[in-house]
Amino acid sequence: MVKSHRNAVAMAALVVALAHAPAYAQSADDSATGNDIIVTGTRIKMPGNTSSSPIASTSEEQIKLQAALTIEDFSTKLPQLSGGVRQGSQGSDAFGAQVLELRNFGQSRTLVLIDGTRGTPFGFRNSMDVNSIPASLIKRVDVLTGGAAAVYGADAVAGVVNFILNDDFEGVRGTSAARLSEHGGAQYGGSVMVGTGLGDRGHVVVALDYTQRDMIRAGQRDWATTPNSTIPSTGGVYTDVASGNTFGFTDSGAFTDSPASTSNISSRYPLTSGLKRINAAALFKYELTPAIEVYGRAMFNNSRSTETGTVGATPVALSRTVSVSESNPYLTDDIRNQLTFVNGTAQVNVSRSLNQIIMYHTDRDTFQAQTGLRGALTSAINWNVYAQYGRSTESTEITGDGLVNNASGVNNFATLASMGDIFSSEGLIDGLTSDISSFHRKRDQFVTAGTLSGTSEELFSLPAGPIGFAAGVEYRRETASIGQDSALLTGNTYKEGVQAAYKGKFDVVELYGEVLIPVLHDLPLIEKFDVGGAYRLSKYDLWGTHGTWKMEANWKVDGNLRVRGTFQRVLRTPNFGEFAGGVSSLPFSNLVTVDRLKPRYGGDPCVLGTGDAAQCARFGAPAVGSADSTSASYLTGNYYYGGNPDLQPETGKTKTIGAVFTPTFLPGFNATLDWYEMNLKGAVGVIQPIAAITSCYITNPSASNPLCALVTRNEDGTFKDAYVNNQNLGRIVQRGFDISATYTARPEFLGDVGVRFSYQGNIVTSYTIQANATVSAVQCKGTFGATCSSDGTTLVQPDYRHTAGVGLLFGRGTIQFDWQRIGKVKSSAAGSTETISAQNTFDLSASREFQKGITMTAGIYNLFDKNPPYVSTGGVFNTFPDTYDILGRTFGFSLTAQI
Repeated sequence: MVKSHRNAVAMAALVVALAHAPAYAQSADDSATGNDIIVTGTRIKMPGNTSSSPIASTSEEQIKLQAALTIEDFSTKLPQLSGGVRQGSQGSDAFGAQVLELRNFGQSRTLVLIDGTRGTPFGFRNSMDVNSIPASLIKRVDVLTGGAAAVYGADAVAGVVNFILNDDFEGVRGTSAARLSEHGGAQYGGSVMVGTGLGDRGHVVVALDYTQRDMIRAGQRDWATTPNSTIPSTGGVYTDVASGNTFGFTDSGAFTDSPASTSNISSRYPLTSGLKRINAAALFKYELTPAIEVYGRAMFNNSRSTETGTVGATPVALSRTVSVSESNPYLTDDIRNQLTFVNGTAQVNVSRSLNQIIMYHTDRDTFQAQTGLRGALTSAINWNVYAQYGRSTESTEITGDGLVNNASGVNNFATLASMGDIFSSEGLIDGLTSDISSFHRKRDQFVTAGTLSGTSEELFSLPAGPIGFAAGVEYRRETASIGQDSALLTGNTYKEGVQAAYKGKFDVVELYGEVLIPVLHDLPLIEKFDVGGAYRLSKYDLWGTHGTWKMEANWKVDGNLRVRGTFQRVLRTPNFGEFAGGVSSLPFSNLVTVDRLKPRYGGDPCVLGTGDAAQCARFGAPAVGSADSTSASYLTGNYYYGGNPDLQPETGKTKTIGAVFTPTFLPGFNATLDWYEMNLKGAVGVIQPIAAITSCYITNPSASNPLCALVTRNEDGTFKDAYVNNQNLGRIVQRGFDISATYTARPEFLGDVGVRFSYQGNIVTSYTIQANATVSAVQCKGTFGATCSSDGTTLVQPDYRHTAGVGLLFGRGTIQFDWQRIGKVKSSAAGSTETISAQNTFDLSASREFQKGITMTAGIYNLFDKNPPYVSTGGVFNTFPDTYDILGRTFGFSLTAQI
């Protein structure tokens, strides 16, 4: 009752405070209106040209209604975008970046563009950290689904996300904003943007953003508590070898002769990453002559993040017998009375954890500069040449870990034990941990291109109109390197395993062209019918020559209906981690001790009794119930992962067929319905142990199953090593529908008040993943778990998602109510019956211009304080932070002043 009352008060306060509050306008074809607006998905610029590919647009007004300080604040609401990497992706090797992912198809298969050209990737990925884009500078975000490799090049397999920047802004705008979570956690920042004309020949816009996001610990959310996540005692258990006396200390440091063997400090583990971010950007264009304009952009971002690393937050655990000197100054009487000294030393077995969690502190700089020239060759043909260079550099400082041996190869713990303080957390932390500066990652990208585009109207026109075209050449060079501290290269740390250093490079020369042919017009039931196509020929120095193409059709029946379709061949080249990465390793046992890695292993089916008995006997597995296959001791070897220089590009086909409805009898209404199919062959990826073990012992228990070799066994039958290096796997196929609709009405009985309804939805009808050509495909529609993850990042594959909203439009303001729904999913683990029910969250936001140039926006996001769903196994902190809201009810505010 109290909670309900609080909800009601919050809603009432917001509505009353901003009751005279603009809802964002979003047309299904907003991306194609206006001659000066970029049409995402094509380089052909013709009056009235519309995209044949499905495009969902997010307007500047919508972004503002979310009080967005980062891209994540609004991108997570788009149903076409799945989880990807975000602030709750603790332990990700993205190190604080936000990476977008379309349709659960893998983060490397979504291409991010800025004004139609590539953004700068980071680390070993093909992906871009979208946090490097100033949110204040965004005019519109277009999400194009269905592939676009022929137009934009490799990596646009699932589609592209195109950030359109506001290069025409005039004036001075300052904004301060904050998002405060009710249960702890805050994000705040501000921005300044200045735009001015350069006489009557040009324009320049400069923007500066600052954002700070506080870290949230697991203990700040009740649902994130993990009472079973125990570690060896942080107080320690000490056993005198000679006498067998056991003593230790409580977690608070008090001496005891009956110490607890375990502790639970999981409440201190980070749930979201902390972030400090500075963005600076400048956009310019200037008319050198009436026929030539110079243009460009310069963008700089510094992001500093703090999060758990690839090994998780779990502290260093020590288990070793050491020699303690009788003259050790840190021996209290209580300790001395428990020890047996022989020739001045006592042999003591120590079992304990350090009381300091592992943290990664990453400093990333991203820079991109672009300049180009463009102009008119004739009145019907334009030209454009540009060059851009981008670099991302980052370094990570690891705290909470330390060196096992010194430079002479002597064990540091054994040395400390003799005369040092091994009995207190402070003594061990000071004596054993050392900051490790590592993961020095650098990524460079250079792109230059030239394009001719226009129409044939000066030479000829078909009966239905002139032919539109675009043709050009592009050169791209990419390099990447990762340097490691010597301790990580040799595995001389307690937690990091062996981390390889590597470098790589590739370049590609491409020829591309597009054509749009008007076939019929102004006929019964055919107001306009166009067909088109695109082709890109790419010559890689590493992977040979490949062609990608697109065929499309646009049929405008009349003012009420337009039908569209595309058929494309797409391609993705391996990223640096996939083709150039060296072999790294972590202890296999990390898959049961590190939260982020737990979804990759689900126990031994032979021990659990779910495996095929003949197959288990064939590989010498232990008997049913004879061991605990989910304990760390069952996984004795290493988890090897890394690159594969023999990888080849992924290739596939995508199809879309859709319709756009704009009924003249219902002004203000438009809707789109698009069917799509993505069929990717030779997908680059890894087969995680849970998938390999399930295939080998449950779904395909044959002696010839090649996946059996990916997880080996010891002589006693326990698991030894896992091999998850990248390879060209089988096939990934997804089919489904995108649906969107908006309706704006201003009925007379409401006076000057209007109402807007909006809906965006995604329905997946089939999603199959075939890991290897010798095994059957797995149906992943409406599932969760690592078995059905195409890249090990997004672990929830719902078959339905939507965002729906209703807004009241006033003369100087808006009140908006939004509803996000994620459909029901079931576990993809073999034999599991666990399900997660459909999840619904709601947002209420409003904006009002109180006086000219002064606008206030406020919102309550996750209005009813919906907790993320609980999952018994395979999640992180009992849920899936890659998909579900983990912040709870959040209050957002922004104040903007513009002159």
